Amino acid sequence: MKQRRAAIIFLEDLMDIKVLGTGCANCKNTLSLIEQVAKDKGVAITLSKVEDIKDIMGYGVMSTPGVVINGKVVHAGGVPSRDKVAQWFAA
Repeated sequence: MKQRRAAIIFLEDLMDIKVLGTGCANCKNTLSLIEQVAKDKGVAITLSKVEDIKDIMGYGVMSTPGVVINGKVVHAGGVPSRDKVAQWFAA
């Protein structure tokens, strides 16, 4: 008989990550990188894109892509390094 394992994740335990950008290649690469590093590290996240320029400016980000984690801007401008993304998940 096979054993099944289930993980219960509470919504408040998820890291809420937003990638701010209008859809450029760097924004898409940042989104993919965050998704891959989270998967590799086994970190549960919610990941969304914010593409409306007014919403992006509301975070005070003038250079995209920007990354917001749990409401705090942690990166702006250019694709973050894999090591930098991994550090976000280690904190």
